[in-house]
Amino acid sequence: MKSQRKYLECEKQWVYWLLMVVAGFYGGYAMVVRGGAFSNAQTGNVVLMALALGNGDWGGGAYYLIPMSAYAAGALVSELIPGTLRRKNFMRWDTLLTLFELVMVAIMGFIPVSAPHQICQVIINFICSMQYNTFRQAEGVSQATTFCTNHIRQIGLSLAGGFSGKKSWSQAGRRIWVHGSMVLCFIFGVAASAVACRLMGTYAIWCNLVPLAILFVDLLHADLTKEKELLEEPSAGH
Repeated sequence: MKSQRKYLECEKQWVYWLLMVVAGFYGGYAMVVRGGAFSNAQTGNVVLMALALGNGDWGGGAYYLIPMSAYAAGALVSELIPGTLRRKNFMRWDTLLTLFELVMVAIMGFIPVSAPHQICQVIINFICSMQYNTFRQAEGVSQATTFCTNHIRQIGLSLAGGFSGKKSWSQAGRRIWVHGSMVLCFIFGVAASAVACRLMGTYAIWCNLVPLAILFVDLLHADLTKEKELLEEPSAGH
């Protein structure tokens, strides 16, 4: 097994747990108080768009192009910026993205519920796309930090590996724990958003400032100290 110290700070499992909680909160918040669009992944929006088009609701179907376009734009930006940052040797893209999320979350809390829902939907979809495309591998295990589908699939594959003998149960058990814990973190984030939205309304998004601030301070500290000489090294999965 690889030594823990070989992993960059942005590859630590606890970082991914917090990101999954944050993503779950985004998803619940967007559904409850920001128009009911899916923010973490786009299959749901594609389904809703197709249903609207099938029912002859062309305007309703076109509506879902907004979050889908924002998601595509997030992937585009998160592919173009990291290389430039590495050449400048300033800070990791992972750290800058966390700061960007902090700023966007702070702004969203000030957007009144009377404002068009598309504003927050675009922001959240953009953020989720960049987060998903940036944080790809934690401690040697490929992961997604904004949705659960692949984690649930990997649990099934790990069980199959254990029962078939292709993997030892210790290996399978580690994978099941990693992916299962990510699903639980997402569920916690969504449940927390339901409670917060009921109590705080649109201001509930500010709850995400706490985990994001913890992540930003930790990642920035690593960039400025123990990993200062490693800023040009891309994180795993890139």
